[in-house]
Amino acid sequence: MTSMENLRSQFLEYLQQKVTLTEPAGLYDPVHYILQLGGKRLRPLMTLMSAQMYGAPVTSAMDAAVAVEVFHNFTLLHDDIMDAADLRRGQATVHKKWDVNTGILSGDAMMIMAYQQFLSYEPKTFYDLNKLFSKTALEVCEGQQYDVDFETRDDVTVDEYLLMIKLKTSVLVGCALQMGAIIAQKDIVEQEKIYNYGIELGMAFQLMDDYLDAFGDPETFGKEVGGDIRENKKTYLYLKSIDNKDFAAELKDLFAQDYRSLTDQEIEDKKARAKELFVNSGGANRTLEAIEDYTQKALKTVESLDMEKEHKTILKKFSQDLTSRIS
Repeated sequence: MTSMENLRSQFLEYLQQKVTLTEPAGLYDPVHYILQLGGKRLRPLMTLMSAQMYGAPVTSAMDAAVAVEVFHNFTLLHDDIMDAADLRRGQATVHKKWDVNTGILSGDAMMIMAYQQFLSYEPKTFYDLNKLFSKTALEVCEGQQYDVDFETRDDVTVDEYLLMIKLKTSVLVGCALQMGAIIAQKDIVEQEKIYNYGIELGMAFQLMDDYLDAFGDPETFGKEVGGDIRENKKTYLYLKSIDNKDFAAELKDLFAQDYRSLTDQEIEDKKARAKELFVNSGGANRTLEAIEDYTQKALKTVESLDMEKEHKTILKKFSQDLTSRIS
């Protein structure tokens, strides 16, 4: 079994070889920029790891891994535009470094480039990968729309929020893992098992991301800490906090403020007060409990997978590392 660091190195080298278009520079420079910003490359590594654990050569899953990474970064590029975000992985977002129109068009190109990667696979594998990827891509768009809708609603439920993060985040994690199983020619039952593991892991990952958005270290988080508070996102952290009636009214008032009408200092004050309320209401602890619950579900699903015991052990450690991270 190739180590995660070796897989990452192999993948980054392959990604550089695959994404080589340069002209027109106005289209492709932003593509290279966002792909080179760094990040953990978790989703492509999941595809490679899954394929390898199921007995396929790592090289056979490289193109699918590139598809996942390019698509994921396309969604980040467009999300940053929609969120009016200034930072991505500690650097200027594409629309800030260039402009919004450039960001839209370069993102469109990235989505097309992602689909092109499947052309290297034989017909049956191509069909299965494309079918899964298309379904997932549409679900991610649905999740993003729910996310936008929720910003202006004050009646979002926990179940609605969990559906939104499943669509926006978890389905791509499940897809990345299932693609490895498809390439290794595992049957649909096994494919669905590892997909479900990805869903559970993705839920824990996103809830941790929500938690870190409020309580993360600005030096390591890579994005604006408190961005969700600024944009009035009705995260699990927020929803569980307003369950406590002693804090609900003040939190709802805070999250009714449009950041575009606030000064920079007022935004910082809003973030600081929201964090206090998250802690004092018990919402922060309830979020950590939910992260642990989804992590345990993921670990339980690992036990049912048809792979060697040592591979299950690696997956379990991977899961726990991912959901106990601090950045």
